[in-house]
Amino acid sequence: MSGHTVEEIEQEKRKYWVVFIALVALTAITVGVSYLHLSTGAAVFIALLVACVKGGLVAGVFMHLISERQAIYAILVLTAVFFVVLMLGPSFTRMGGVVG
Repeated sequence: MSGHTVEEIEQEKRKYWVVFIALVALTAITVGVSYLHLSTGAAVFIALLVACVKGGLVAGVFMHLISERQAIYAILVLTAVFFVVLMLGPSFTRMGGVVG
């Protein structure tokens, strides 16, 4: 950890604690929603929304993806290109079985 000041380390520790508390709170929200008498669709929507927020926190902070903007955009563009190729691929193939 050479090159890091005590203040930087303390700031990182605070960030990790805030994210930890947020993850615990979001888990409590997920459990709380399970006790509400919501329709299945609403309960699943809220659970998925909370899960996406939690996943974003974990990926952004613990996997250090917040500071990797350029790499994230490159991967996102590459994913979009592969998605378009996979979606358009069947339109370039011959549909049907009998030729002639």
